[in-house]
Amino acid sequence: MSGLELVSKNRCFGGEVRKYSHSSAATNCKMTFNIFLPDAAISGTEKVPVLYYLSGLTCNEDNMVTKGGAIPFVSKHRIALVTPDTSPRGAGVDGEEGDWELGTGAGFYVDATEEPWKTNYNMYSYVQLELQQLVNESFSVDCTRASIFGHSMGGHGALVLALRNPGHYKSVSAFAPICHPTTSNWGRKQFAAYLGSNESDWVEYDATELLKVYDGPELPILVDQGDADQFYSSKQLQPSHLVVAAECNRRLIKLETRMQPGYDHSYWFIQTFMEDHIDFHAKKLREQN
Repeated sequence: MSGLELVSKNRCFGGEVRKYSHSSAATNCKMTFNIFLPDAAISGTEKVPVLYYLSGLTCNEDNMVTKGGAIPFVSKHRIALVTPDTSPRGAGVDGEEGDWELGTGAGFYVDATEEPWKTNYNMYSYVQLELQQLVNESFSVDCTRASIFGHSMGGHGALVLALRNPGHYKSVSAFAPICHPTTSNWGRKQFAAYLGSNESDWVEYDATELLKVYDGPELPILVDQGDADQFYSSKQLQPSHLVVAAECNRRLIKLETRMQPGYDHSYWFIQTFMEDHIDFHAKKLREQN
């Protein structure tokens, strides 16, 4: 099965949660991911839509399937859910351990161009190209009906992947995403390390800047942000910048942002609004073209 090694398999909500590992050409190391497959996909009676979820800083492929609360809702809609890791693991890159904002658990969904990162830290290509090819070849999923969402750093990644690949995703959503990384500490630090000092090279990984110039099919976007989020208060997330950019491109970008009173940056927040996000994607994934 395309070099995939089954690590574990568990029955859950009318389907299975499976963990796979494989050797990655993009990251030059072994990578792992989880996939929830509804029974229709396991039996092969239906090619089901597929939803990708990208996690945030310090997280891995397990956070969503163990804490996010998505599985009963994707099962209801017969959607496969794929949750990759957030970075290479054990690549032996100097400096990848010891700083929770850089290196292990902090790949930022970019393709690094700088030493010592560029050999392994290519999470953009890993998620957009390699992982999706593996999923499409190995499971009964319909790659023409794909959507993507994420949290924090993963929300940034989901927005960037959707905006840079017009027409590839039916919809994109995010919980407390890093919206304008070229102007926040969560972004500038990592981009300088991974991409170098030329800030013009950073723009292709900045959702706010990409949104301004997006020129593809209409793209529905849903963003939820908690007003008690410490990283919102410290200006790391900047959802208002995304809103202003969307106003410049209202013909193609259909952005809904929701400020949620009292919610923080945790998975308690994510769980609370997960059903809304799955329903949002299911509507787009099940629409007849």
